[in-house]
Amino acid sequence: MRTCSSCSAPLAANSQICRYCGVRNDIDLQGKHDYHLVGNQSERWCPECRIPLQSISLPLSRPLIIERCERCFGLFFDPGEIETLLEEASSTVTTIDTSLLDTINQERYRADADFKYLKCPVCDVMMNRIAFGHKSGVVVDRCKSHGIWLEGGEISHLLEWKHAGGQLWDAQKRIEAQMPRKTGDAKADI
Repeated sequence: MRTCSSCSAPLAANSQICRYCGVRNDIDLQGKHDYHLVGNQSERWCPECRIPLQSISLPLSRPLIIERCERCFGLFFDPGEIETLLEEASSTVTTIDTSLLDTINQERYRADADFKYLKCPVCDVMMNRIAFGHKSGVVVDRCKSHGIWLEGGEISHLLEWKHAGGQLWDAQKRIEAQMPRKTGDAKADI
């Protein structure tokens, strides 16, 4: 269970604001990755807060530079960067734990979430909202040309999803979707 860095109270899933003391917690990267600021500000803008993003460097096998909002802790990944982070953030996962995947999504599901379309931090065009991976429970904002925006807390969710075998399950479902169906197959006829 994640706790507030100020008062140690439990943090609600997909939230970075402590409901007890009101302190905003950087739950996305704190304790998961060492990172440092690259320069003062990026030329990109937070699609939520409309303030300049910070460029941060994550020391992986090859340095990864992403943009981060210091206010809402949203993260912007150029194409392919989120997959790089997921690959390197967790040790090799060889099994799919479907019960853990279900639990992760139940804990993080927000029926009261107020969804809105956001503009790309690069081109300022509305991004598409798409589900990230099979049963990840995360809907990301994606600009086909420039990358993916994750709201505060969503990278933690995706890291848990990967650790539970979600990325393997996603790959398996993609392969199954490409396989031709056989006539008379009970599953195909349902």
